[in-house]
Amino acid sequence: MSGRDTKGGFSGRWVAAVALLALVSACAGPSEKRRSVRARQPARVAPPQVDIKQCVADLRRLGVQFSTLPDRSFGGGCSAVGSVKLLDTGVPTTNLGAMTCPLAEKFSAWTRYAVQPAARLFLGSELVRIETFGTYSCRPIAGSGRLSEHARSNAVDVSAFVLADGRRISIKGNWNGDSREQQFLRTIRGSACKRFRTVLSPDYNAAHQDHLHFDLGGKGLYCR
Repeated sequence: MSGRDTKGGFSGRWVAAVALLALVSACAGPSEKRRSVRARQPARVAPPQVDIKQCVADLRRLGVQFSTLPDRSFGGGCSAVGSVKLLDTGVPTTNLGAMTCPLAEKFSAWTRYAVQPAARLFLGSELVRIETFGTYSCRPIAGSGRLSEHARSNAVDVSAFVLADGRRISIKGNWNGDSREQQFLRTIRGSACKRFRTVLSPDYNAAHQDHLHFDLGGKGLYCR
């Protein structure tokens, strides 16, 4: 059956379908519209080689201390290429090993421009330590046969924040804590979503109930 009636004009059914589609599109919120546009965009392909010199210069401009690491391959697809070790971002941070230079730059900026101000704003105290579960780890994604971005030194898992007044705000213990704790944790997650390609939290699944996972892998953007 064609989309025209016997008189040559569009059928009533065809017009109604178009009107319904327009109405649904109009009712979509900003986030739905962004996701729809993003889904239509061609997948972004990561450059084959990171401009390490530029990345190192960016780290230096941030005023962080770090050391560059030799490229290493550990077999099975696991590697640490174009990686650095962060020594001082302005806030002591535990368990940081090899991180790709772009990941280290994003993490340093997130610490300085998101976490520290949010701690003062929502929790009324200075941030004195960030705790992580680490960076490089030669392992697959939980429940999958695919390698994790940790296996490429391209991911970091953040577990808790320690404040000058002695409080320790952990992902596991405070994600659903009081209103200020929730505001703090969700604000810094939102900021991370603007910096990293993938951000996973307790809202994603049980495997992330105790940490925020950040990585720069993949071909798209995912924040949950």
